[in-house]
Amino acid sequence: MSGLKLPRTLRLDPSDTFVFAEAAEPGEWAVTGSFLFLDSDPTELTGKARAAFRSGFAGVRSLGFSTLVVVSEASAAERAEAVETLARHILERFGAPDLAAARGAAEEEIAVAASLCQLPVGSVVAMHRTAEGGEIRENFRTLHQRAPGSDPLHARAFHFVETDEDGPEEDADLVGMVRGGEPGR
Repeated sequence: MSGLKLPRTLRLDPSDTFVFAEAAEPGEWAVTGSFLFLDSDPTELTGKARAAFRSGFAGVRSLGFSTLVVVSEASAAERAEAVETLARHILERFGAPDLAAARGAAEEEIAVAASLCQLPVGSVVAMHRTAEGGEIRENFRTLHQRAPGSDPLHARAFHFVETDEDGPEEDADLVGMVRGGEPGR
């Protein structure tokens, strides 16, 4: 590999398919995608469009959204293909005047995406996008995996604590609560 790195969409669970109107496929090359919101008023966005604005990276192939990206090695050919794919979208879907202009915009988007990848391969990146003073601002954070054993409580859903105290025993009718609280039903 040439040392070139680009972000790829990452799906750790199915939440992106519920959060966004269109979720990116896992493993697509990704860009920040802020250009998708240039003709919108971010304060007017609601629901899934607002979620996409706030935290969605755009998959280059689908233009669907992904909450997370992972820093990945890329070849020069893969980078060139990502530029061409994005340029076609910019030309066909967003009305660039010609392919050369679309390619220039795509190159710029891919360069910004590559600039996020000055991290080790495998680093996971999340974004928070805001609109301030008529400008779109992007803030990025790297999510770090905890070292195995560094936080023994983190991996558990529950932590049980033994006590020596004798207190009143709680008795809850869980079946009754599920059925609407009608005792004896």
